[in-house]
Amino acid sequence: MAYSPATPVSSIAPRHLCEAARAAFAARFGERFTTGAAVCDHHARDESAYPPVQPDGVLFARDTDDVVAAVRLCTQYNVPLIPFGIGSSIEGHVLPIEGGITIDFRDMNQVLAVQPEDFTVTVQPGVIRTQLNDEIRHTGLFFPIDPGAHASIGGMTATRASGTNAVRYGTMRDNVLSLKVVTATGEVIRTSSRAPKSSAGYDLTHLYVGSEGTLGVIVEITLRVYPLPEAVTAAVCSFPTLRHAVQAVTEIMQSGVPIARVEFMDERAVRAVNAYSKTALAEQPLLLFEFHGSPAGIAEQAMIVQELTADQGGTAFQWAEKPEERTVLWTARHNYYFACLQQRPGGRAITTDVCVPISRLADCVSDTAADLQSLAFPWSIVGHVGDGNFHVVMMIDADDEQEWHQAEDINNRLVLRAIQMDGTCTGEHGVGIHKMDFLKAEHGEVALQLMRNIKHAYDPNNIFNPGKIVSWSAATGQ
Repeated sequence: MAYSPATPVSSIAPRHLCEAARAAFAARFGERFTTGAAVCDHHARDESAYPPVQPDGVLFARDTDDVVAAVRLCTQYNVPLIPFGIGSSIEGHVLPIEGGITIDFRDMNQVLAVQPEDFTVTVQPGVIRTQLNDEIRHTGLFFPIDPGAHASIGGMTATRASGTNAVRYGTMRDNVLSLKVVTATGEVIRTSSRAPKSSAGYDLTHLYVGSEGTLGVIVEITLRVYPLPEAVTAAVCSFPTLRHAVQAVTEIMQSGVPIARVEFMDERAVRAVNAYSKTALAEQPLLLFEFHGSPAGIAEQAMIVQELTADQGGTAFQWAEKPEERTVLWTARHNYYFACLQQRPGGRAITTDVCVPISRLADCVSDTAADLQSLAFPWSIVGHVGDGNFHVVMMIDADDEQEWHQAEDINNRLVLRAIQMDGTCTGEHGVGIHKMDFLKAEHGEVALQLMRNIKHAYDPNNIFNPGKIVSWSAATGQ
């Protein structure tokens, strides 16, 4: 096994599947439940750099009744249950570190209802975001949350995902209206109605959004969708330094321009993307913009943005008005992670993110880049900087103890820097395992214990994805 200073080991003894439980699952689900090595291997890791951790078995659920039955069996036999979408998470969210059953939602992938007059859709958790947009395009609507991966809607809800469009359309927190959830008692609840707003009781919907499968199993999601914009234009602009690029974003956001997307890439990221996607972007820090609206509105927005970027030394402002030109630019940006992997074949990506108030963004990015300069292995910085969120990717040799320690040291310094700036340890990746140790510094012990109390109330037997976000007790974790 590759060395890792943060190998996912729970402080609680694993609760593996006993023979009686194995037989009960096989009797209830037949061929849709397997303990085969190949399938368990596939569900043993996500996109994090953690070593694989195999589940004891994998269940392919096909409907809510399957999920209810699985929860009740797991409760009966005291076996953990770990929800699994695509496996694109990058903080160890889906690793079964306390043993148990992985429940895969690939077969719960139906768009259940479309209400175009209400701008809502209801989907099963296994629906992929690109699939959803393909299925509702004929209505003139689209779902804007784009984390840059072919993620499932269930996984995006569980991790409170956001992405490139968040500066205009918000995150999953802003766009999930209602959920159906299977609770620890095997009951199905609906957290709210489809009403645009409500003041009726506790906000259960947003307690489950971002809970990473630790409080219940999400089986339906009702989402807010939006009219396709009348016109879309993209642009790219290069800058002499990283700080100039990020400062330009700050001024653009403070100007009130309703920009749809603004992405940052440092020169190392641009170089990697050029090599992977065969693009010819200037290998300097750059901003990638997208404008949505009417042609007249876009022209006005673009004029203001051009003036503000020029004030910060922005040059080579290039437009991409045709759909195929925009596709080239955004495909290159979305392929950034794979471009990083190509920089070091056989390496593993240590990926981290933080989010800070927009006024502190330039300082946080610049200080982080100064820290990274000492590293001998490939690294780069990108960000959805319109909302103060940026990412660092470090390509390490997973067998090299020194490189692991160096990458983790950078991550620690970055996260603590962000928290000191009144920011957060993660803007969109979620906590999983990797960010658990930072919650006390960000929230304080009293708030952390309150989170732990919520976990105990919602999941009294610690069945749902244990060992993630918060430890079961203060004595066994952060």
